[in-house]
Amino acid sequence: MRINFKMTLSKLLFLIPLIYIIICLFIYFYQRNLLYYPGENNYLDEGPLTHKIQKISVNSKNNLVGWYFFKNKNFKTILFFHGNAGKLDNRIYKLNEFEKMDVNYLIFAYRGFSGNKGKPSESGLYEDALAAKKWLNSKEIEDKNIILYGESLGTAIAINLAKDNSFSGVILESPFTSMETLAKKYYPYLPVSILLKDKFNSIDKLNMNNSPLLVMHGEKDRIVPFSMGKQIYSEYKSQKYSYFIENDDHMMDFNENLVRSLKLFISNLN
Repeated sequence: MRINFKMTLSKLLFLIPLIYIIICLFIYFYQRNLLYYPGENNYLDEGPLTHKIQKISVNSKNNLVGWYFFKNKNFKTILFFHGNAGKLDNRIYKLNEFEKMDVNYLIFAYRGFSGNKGKPSESGLYEDALAAKKWLNSKEIEDKNIILYGESLGTAIAINLAKDNSFSGVILESPFTSMETLAKKYYPYLPVSILLKDKFNSIDKLNMNNSPLLVMHGEKDRIVPFSMGKQIYSEYKSQKYSYFIENDDHMMDFNENLVRSLKLFISNLN
């Protein structure tokens, strides 16, 4: 049996680019399903809230569920931006630690998360963050008394909001420099710069803000390289603090050392 190698080669030369284009198209149209995981729980669940909160609604494009804890009008208020996966309940272990500190807090869920209507996108999440800040402002809490706390994806949202406002401080847990740089790490065979819709370019916005900054990152982070947290810290030009720990992964351990760093940072703001 004779094989026509020229014909086979020509088919391969046609099929390989075609398959690559199909993959690129799939990634382009499906990419937000690869970035946002509202139904996935990859966080720690360590029991119920140890304190009472007020369930509130933040008016963005859609109404967003939020939990508000108020302790004292003279305390700073943490505005918490969660990561790309899970529900508010998955952060209870952090909220229980906040309750022990001299702070108030507001945590809310983005569009498409925790039962909220809508679909998440970069611009949409920025809009939701601004709406949450305005909700606090409506409670007579000024920006100068708000501490932005970003967790993973939420670090980009905190940095974006901070560039246009003057806050008491900014806390970044497991931050990344840009989604484009991160995506190139995971998809080096794709033209990420062309395909990516939500770029979350934090590093270019970082120094548009001059609030005191705390960067927290674990050296064993397998999702966001530790080097990104180090770069965020090293390139920030204003007052800054760090909590870098050798044994932590992406989901940082809220142990007494981390909590002590948070308390020290907040006390310095006061």
